[in-house]
Amino acid sequence: MFTSVAWLAFGLAASSKLAAAQRAGSIVQVGNTQVSAMMMFLGNEEKVYILDKTEGNAAQIDGHPAWGAAWDVNTHTAQTMEILTNTFCASGMHLPNGSYATFGGNSAIGPLGSTGNVNSGAYDTTYEDYDGRKSIRILNPCTSADDMSSAQCQWYDNATVLSMQKMRWYSAAEALGDGSIALIGGFVSGGYINRNTPNTDPEYEGGAAEPTYEFFPSKGAATVMNFMITTSGLNSYAHTYLMPSGNMLIQANISTILWNPNTNVETPLPNMPGGVARVYPASGAVAMLPLTPANNYTPTVIFCGGSDMPDEYWGNYSFPNYNTWTYPASKDCQRLTPEPTDGSSPVYVADDDMLEGRTMGQFIILPDGTLLVVNGGTNGTAGYAQATGQTALYGDMPYGESLASGPVETPAIYNPNLPAGSRWSNAGLGSTNIARLYHSSALLMPDASVMIAGSNPNIDVNLTTVFPTTYTAEIFYPPYFSASTRPTFSGAPQTLSYGGSSFDLTVPSNAYSGSGNAAAANTTVVLIRGGFTTHAMNMGQRYLQLNNTYTVNSNNSITLHVAQVPPNPNLFTPGPALLFVVIDGIPSNGTMVIVGNGQVGTQPTQAATVLPASAQNPSASGSGSGSSSSSNSASGSTHTGTIIGAVIGAIAVIGILGALFGIFVARRRRAASRQHPAAAYAMRATGNGGASRGGATNDRARHSDSSAFVPLQQDNSSNAWNASSTNLHSPYRDTYGGEGADYDPYSQDGGVQHHNGQRS
Repeated sequence: MFTSVAWLAFGLAASSKLAAAQRAGSIVQVGNTQVSAMMMFLGNEEKVYILDKTEGNAAQIDGHPAWGAAWDVNTHTAQTMEILTNTFCASGMHLPNGSYATFGGNSAIGPLGSTGNVNSGAYDTTYEDYDGRKSIRILNPCTSADDMSSAQCQWYDNATVLSMQKMRWYSAAEALGDGSIALIGGFVSGGYINRNTPNTDPEYEGGAAEPTYEFFPSKGAATVMNFMITTSGLNSYAHTYLMPSGNMLIQANISTILWNPNTNVETPLPNMPGGVARVYPASGAVAMLPLTPANNYTPTVIFCGGSDMPDEYWGNYSFPNYNTWTYPASKDCQRLTPEPTDGSSPVYVADDDMLEGRTMGQFIILPDGTLLVVNGGTNGTAGYAQATGQTALYGDMPYGESLASGPVETPAIYNPNLPAGSRWSNAGLGSTNIARLYHSSALLMPDASVMIAGSNPNIDVNLTTVFPTTYTAEIFYPPYFSASTRPTFSGAPQTLSYGGSSFDLTVPSNAYSGSGNAAAANTTVVLIRGGFTTHAMNMGQRYLQLNNTYTVNSNNSITLHVAQVPPNPNLFTPGPALLFVVIDGIPSNGTMVIVGNGQVGTQPTQAATVLPASAQNPSASGSGSGSSSSSNSASGSTHTGTIIGAVIGAIAVIGILGALFGIFVARRRRAASRQHPAAAYAMRATGNGGASRGGATNDRARHSDSSAFVPLQQDNSSNAWNASSTNLHSPYRDTYGGEGADYDPYSQDGGVQHHNGQRS
């Protein structure tokens, strides 16, 4: 039993850690992800889902190494998850009802990256993974109130029911306005860049490249995209951004196009200035700038960093010809507005250089409209190898298998609204002592902090090399954490529509300080989708400011009259997003909402929202403590730190216990109020649907009845999730790929049997 002195020490220690963890500009180590975070996405306000490649992680599940985990946002702990297929370098994207899908990966592998030992990579008996190159895996996010071990909360990974037409590794994924997803290009099997030398077959590279696109759900046979041929070599993980017209910006190698997904027509745009490659493995930081009423929701994309290595240095599938770790990464930044509204032609415009060159730098859009760049190295490229054209022996490689060097330890913030020449700053930002290079990731959290994890430039787990396999997660606290008052609000809807009637949010008087009129006039309401993060990219990341007016009330609260999403689903495709209220640059916590009707298909639209005029109240003022304005410096102490300096540890203990009790009560209430609507598609499969360990059977049918979209229902209405209760009412039947009823990747040669899509 703790003595009073022990309780006092505990209180001081816990409170001090809390204060340090929330110091503006700091980067704080917070826990072990169990698997290295090559890929991450935010499933809801409580869970981040993590994917690794199949490798020899110490964390086990069902008797083999795990390569999936669910990270609890509140407890900073990870729980391993079962996945059937190799997710190595997959792509991913949200679905309209809040589920997520990942696409493709690599063939089955064993220790040290060896090809799976059953049927040339169909399966490996040591790591117990299956070929993931055609896989479509779907996850229905759950909360702590759910049974995380239930089938409804697990990955659905059953290639006999859901699979792509083509094998894709390092493919691009981009959501369309109807909620479907375009899947573009990729490798068929591994390598450094997507070409042979000499490059005599730029279309298929002798069977190693996949130049086609297809859709999920399917809209027809996979079709060759000419851009994947003309950009041969440097076109893996092409940068893709849906435009308001429905066309898609695609950038790869040093080329740029607008592509029409309906007609496959390509419109050439200018080449990247300076010959700087931004795609993998050059891996520049790329993001769409915030869409706001001020810019008339006109997309502009910023490209920063990457590499201008000469073409001959890049090499081929085997490895680079050059010792890349000696080649400086680019610091160049360019902006492109692909669809100007003034009738001008699209043109790249030079922007401020980054503070240092970066490869594998990653943009995270923050709720205050600035962009954080984290991770990466000052030299080299993404990827790993055991040799180059200049270094023949692995023992002579100075950084192990890493093709990059010079980890950038300090993040930087880009403010697109500042004058040219002053947009980048790292003033007051802390540094990390963890190298975040190849296979690192970062993601915006609901509290507006940023989770940073991963780094693994190694073919298999290696804990002793220069840049080891990394499991430690960190949280970066942006400068707005210096504010002593964070906004709060109530009234968030569960779903948003494209046009239609406005909705009201209420900001209480204690959520701001100073003049009520000033606070209301400096308030924005924003939607942010953090996207599916991997390889220094956030697929689907987007920021959209909702138009709003306000009424400052006599009780000093503020009512925000908020417009629905503009009536063009191409601006912000249907699916999940975090809703933030930002006052004077200080964001609230985000609330998860669903944009659209939760279904794949043409989204209903209404007329753009008409808002009432704003109404001020000169006598209104907020009761929030201290200043609620943002600071660009990390020197400001947090409100928590002030309290800790003023009170003793015993009081802190009481506060901690009270908070824990509050969490307990909230979870009890949430659990008590949970409802489980009848599933549109029960968790079942006809015949024997999925892959598991065991002997082969003669059942080779590709069963695709109405259970095919099982995981896409949202059978989870906890208050923390706020998801749409609508379902996708059409099963996915891919009749174009040639697999038909005879295709089964886990047939007798693969040595597996079929059942319900989960491992037995």
